[in-house]
Amino acid sequence: MRDTPARLLRLLSLLQTPREWPGSELAGRLGVSSRTVRRDIDRLREFGYPVHASLGVQGGYRLVAGKAMPPLLLDDEEAVAIAVGLRAAARQPFAGIAEASLRALAKLQQVLPPRLGRQVGTLSSATVSSPAAVAMPLVDPTQLIVLAAAAAAHERVRFDYRAGDGTVSRRLVEPHRLVLVDRRWYVVAHDNKREDWRTFRVDRIERAETTGVRVPPRELPAENASTFVTERLHGLVPVFRAAATLALPAERAAARLGDHAGELVPLDDASCRWHSPEDTVDWLGFRLALLGCDFTVHEPTELVDHLRRLGERISRAVAPDSPGSSR
Repeated sequence: MRDTPARLLRLLSLLQTPREWPGSELAGRLGVSSRTVRRDIDRLREFGYPVHASLGVQGGYRLVAGKAMPPLLLDDEEAVAIAVGLRAAARQPFAGIAEASLRALAKLQQVLPPRLGRQVGTLSSATVSSPAAVAMPLVDPTQLIVLAAAAAAHERVRFDYRAGDGTVSRRLVEPHRLVLVDRRWYVVAHDNKREDWRTFRVDRIERAETTGVRVPPRELPAENASTFVTERLHGLVPVFRAAATLALPAERAAARLGDHAGELVPLDDASCRWHSPEDTVDWLGFRLALLGCDFTVHEPTELVDHLRRLGERISRAVAPDSPGSSR
């Protein structure tokens, strides 16, 4: 590759991959000698890119964090991915994140080539976000960063935690993982005072601070942190598996149920039997109602009772003597 500027950009693109690159491999990728690679590395350092070189059989070159952030080099897909991610981040329940994300997106769009700028603009104008059904409490991103850093370093953290009834307690915990469930952030941690694992809502955490005490990682009593949080949340409300006959072909039922459809057994060309995943009666009833077809619930009785009560409330809402009803 004789074009020096193009070669430097290609070298920088390779070095931005989080790995160590042997000089011989870089030379092969660029089609130049190892000596030319060394000269190009020196040029990048002059431009402010902190390229670290390590010796030995396993040695090589890698880009490390510097005192200042040099310009980033992004390929087409990476630039579009960042633009899409920033727009999505603006809708997340973080205090101040919307304004910061939009500022960053504006800066990115200013430096994008016209072709990519048009792609991002087209994607943005063609995308409409539905408002959240429930307003989510805002999360302080600084608290999230403290917890994430402590989980990565296996470091104990102190914070004030506000329970659902409003009481505040000071906690000393060992964070394990952060988990996002239904647009709410939770931290899974071992509570040192209670000597047990706990799940804390991050929006209820204040004054989180690391203690400087590092501890050996503990084994979580669950398959993973996401499973642990889900099981704890379900533990607060009973969950059931539903069995129902749907007046809908199995293929269409699967399409309407979407992810986590459960098991669908065709009965004939126009109906099927649905065995649902485990969930609350409110959500199971909601999923059935959204199917837009007749159905018969066989079990559990709790779901049958829930739907009966729901039907009675709906009937009262449209009773002949209700305001606005036709007579």
